Amino acid sequence: MTTSRNTSRRSFLQTTSVAACSGFFVGAAGASRALYSPNERPVFATIGLRNQGWTITDKSTKYADFAAFADVDANVLGAINEKLKNKTGKAAEGYKDYRQILDRKDIDAVMIATPDHWHTKITVEAMLAGKDVYCEKPLTLTIEEGKLIEKVVKQTGRICQVGTMQRTEFDNRFLTAVALVRSGRIGEIKKVTCGINGATGSPELPAIDVPEGLDWDMWLGPAPKVAYRALPEIRKGYGGGVPLYTNCHYAWRNWYEYSGGQMNDWGAHHVDIATWALGAAESGPNKITPVSFSLPVEYENGNPKVADRYNSPTKFEILVNMPGDIPMVITSEGDNGILFEGTKGRFFVNRGKITGKPIEELESNPLPEGAIQEVYGGPVSENHTDNFIASMRSRKQPIADVWTHNRMLETCHLANIAIRLGRELTWDPVKREIVGDEQANAFLKRESRKGYETKV
Repeated sequence: MTTSRNTSRRSFLQTTSVAACSGFFVGAAGASRALYSPNERPVFATIGLRNQGWTITDKSTKYADFAAFADVDANVLGAINEKLKNKTGKAAEGYKDYRQILDRKDIDAVMIATPDHWHTKITVEAMLAGKDVYCEKPLTLTIEEGKLIEKVVKQTGRICQVGTMQRTEFDNRFLTAVALVRSGRIGEIKKVTCGINGATGSPELPAIDVPEGLDWDMWLGPAPKVAYRALPEIRKGYGGGVPLYTNCHYAWRNWYEYSGGQMNDWGAHHVDIATWALGAAESGPNKITPVSFSLPVEYENGNPKVADRYNSPTKFEILVNMPGDIPMVITSEGDNGILFEGTKGRFFVNRGKITGKPIEELESNPLPEGAIQEVYGGPVSENHTDNFIASMRSRKQPIADVWTHNRMLETCHLANIAIRLGRELTWDPVKREIVGDEQANAFLKRESRKGYETKV
């Protein structure tokens, strides 16, 4: 790094430090074009590199320099570092233990794309180490973890962006959807349906030797100590090249120990937009009813009775009572996306399209000038990382802040609890607890494995 770059970067960091001391703000930051100069680029590190880890790194090299990578799989670490070198001409310093990255003073921010059960611990420790954080969704595995992250953001004043990129990207389709609802184009909202796809179960998975290069104990981290399980068949397509059926690699999404199934995977995207459009991002639901669901294994007292097969739901229909008694349905059936229905019309939106009569009517009756910017809270950023870096400079929390994310994600977590226990839950959004159900409230938190606790 040259002297001129050191001076410019110090200026950037001093600007952010002064802004942080001026107070705590919530809201979307403007675009970060001023940071594109090579002498002002912040220094990033990515923790967790497979699939989405490389995706967010790849699109962020336009705005930041990557000095360090961490992954518990040596094979992934080497392969992704080679990709970075091919793209930028320079490899990052590689680590197995992410804590070595947090110890480095030259790292301004970390991007976290580990399995979900690691998100909270690394996010909290990174902020306490003075780093800003971009963490993939879902931010947490439990509701109590969300409260902890909120506490640490307030305590440290760090910027924390959640990777719910539908708030920024996809040609403003989702921003247009929110603006249409807020402007009354479909009248009074009668129903919202979030289609988030179903899943499949698995055969019985045998315990086998851990693949060479993978630190299985470190991969498990806060989760219970179990055997590595997999069948020989290899996954193809996105996330391919690893066992199709396993309790690791891409398939960890199908296990409650490490994730929340489709409810926390796609639900974290579409429930987020639906909640935002309904103006419920600071409140949330009051009742969650499991209308129907299918679990791939037998459950007892909310826990799977076997440990050798996927255990998250394969099919489901959840009825959520949102503020104003608006019903929101979360379903595994139908097209992936969000259907908004009101007294004056209906429209559907997903990553590839936004359709319906209210959309057709925009040609002759467009939204008011600035309507989308009003939803976003300012100029719409080029992509989600762009917004994150702008927030690093302004010290205003980004478009996907932890508070609105956690409120939305509480719906997804509660839906999973309702499925696991097979009963309706009444939620107090002020106290953030389940009403009159001690057993259900026990699922609002989890105990971390000894040696992997999150300490504040």
